[in-house]
Amino acid sequence: MGTPDFAVPALVRLCEDGHEVCGVFTRPDKPRGRGMKLTLTPVKEEALSRNIPVYQPAGFKNGQALELLRQLHPDIIIVVAYGCLLPENVLALPPYGCINLHASLLPKYRGAAPIQWSVINGESETGVTVMHMSAGLDEGDIIFSEAVKIESEDTGGTVHDKLMALGASLLSASMPDICSKNAPRIAQEGRLSTYAPRIQKSDALIDWNAPASHTRNLIRGMDPWPGAYTFISGKQIKFFAPLLLDGQYDLPAGTLISNVPAQGLAVCCGDGRGLLITQLQAEGGRRMNAGEYMRGHAIKEGVRFDSAGGIE
Repeated sequence: MGTPDFAVPALVRLCEDGHEVCGVFTRPDKPRGRGMKLTLTPVKEEALSRNIPVYQPAGFKNGQALELLRQLHPDIIIVVAYGCLLPENVLALPPYGCINLHASLLPKYRGAAPIQWSVINGESETGVTVMHMSAGLDEGDIIFSEAVKIESEDTGGTVHDKLMALGASLLSASMPDICSKNAPRIAQEGRLSTYAPRIQKSDALIDWNAPASHTRNLIRGMDPWPGAYTFISGKQIKFFAPLLLDGQYDLPAGTLISNVPAQGLAVCCGDGRGLLITQLQAEGGRRMNAGEYMRGHAIKEGVRFDSAGGIE
């Protein structure tokens, strides 16, 4: 059971390791892009390419999905970023249990968006966890976990890719113990748990009153999606690839403090430190180097970016 890109390497690895995948459950296809074309989930694409039956129930409330599972009679259910909570009657179905691959070092960052929040919150490391599933959200006993360092230049996207590969390898390494029913059961310490809720677009709005280090982490964590954004002349603009500047600036938060076409633009944050934005994406445009944008758009020094829809 899985839906996005993150789950694809796990499916591939299970197949390559010789496990018989009797079916794939993935979320319903959705319209995407400017043309709103109905798009297959990445896991569905991979499953179809391997001639694996695909099922896309809207949920488990009406009992039809449970009946499908009973007909498939799986020995084990592997869940990777499926996007739908499993009820207890599903968790109790397979004789070898339901196993989840989660993109954090549990019990930290339980929930839907652990990768992005770990970067936004300035963590120095994260990881992946293989766990026995329980009724509680990401609360089951841990089988194995493995850490990975979050480098200062990492983004939500680069950490995603690291954990995607690491997760498939860790799941593969865990399967012999799981299939022999010798997998460890390490209880999580609930008092150490943190929550990583699903990212909303409003979470990506830049608050220039925040310290520069916080804003830098926000921009990194929201890269590539949904993109941390602010406003200029009433239009949204997304910022990427930020660098902290040395020195202090006696300017209101959100003020443009330099205009350097070769590098980009610098903005003063709430603690008086500057943040150099080296890549950006204007509303309706493509992502580009900030210097390239600045050469075609005159933004005067002293302009103050606004987080509510304009500039002052």
